[in-house]
Amino acid sequence: MREKGTAGKIIEKYGYEYKWLDADDVQVRQWVRFKCMFGCPSYGDKATCPPAVPSIAECREFFSEYHHIAVLKIPAKLAEPEEHVKWSRAEHLKLYELEREVYQAGYSQAFLLTMDKCHLCDECPGTRETCTGQGKSRPAPEALGVDVFAAVEAAGFKREKIEDYTKGYYRYAFLLVY
Repeated sequence: MREKGTAGKIIEKYGYEYKWLDADDVQVRQWVRFKCMFGCPSYGDKATCPPAVPSIAECREFFSEYHHIAVLKIPAKLAEPEEHVKWSRAEHLKLYELEREVYQAGYSQAFLLTMDKCHLCDECPGTRETCTGQGKSRPAPEALGVDVFAAVEAAGFKREKIEDYTKGYYRYAFLLVY
C-alpha cells in the first residue's frame, strides 16, 4: 500500500478522511452498469453517465493502468434531501480542485471519480461532445462499473446505509494516482 506522501498531505489539507486502496482491489462489474441502466432515473441524461462513458472492458483497462487509489470519505448532512444537488455541486468543485492540486504536485495521472453523478450544470446536454463542463466534469465510480461498496470495504471503511439525510451520512469519491 502506498504511503501518505505528497498526495495524502494534499488530501488532508482539504479535510477529507481517506484510505489507500490498491487499484487491483477495485472490482469493475457489468452488474453495476446494469443498475445504472435499469435503476437510475438519470440514465442517458448526463455526459458523465452511461451510455456516454466507456464500455466496461475499457473501464477495466483504465483501472489496470493505476496502482493506487485514495478512497475519500465525504460527510454530508442536509436539512432536506432537496439540498443534495447544491451540496453535490459544491463538493464536486472542491474535489476537482483537489485533483488539480495533486496533478500539479507531480502526479500527472491523477484522475478523480466523484461521489455522485455530475451536477455542475443546471441542465446537462447529455453528451461528452456538447458538455459545457468538460474541464471539470468527472464520472462517478458507478458510471465506470465500480462496485463502490466492495471498494469502500476493501479500503477499510464500514459500509453504511443512508437512513436519514438530516442525521448525516457519507459518500465516497476516488482519487486515482499512479
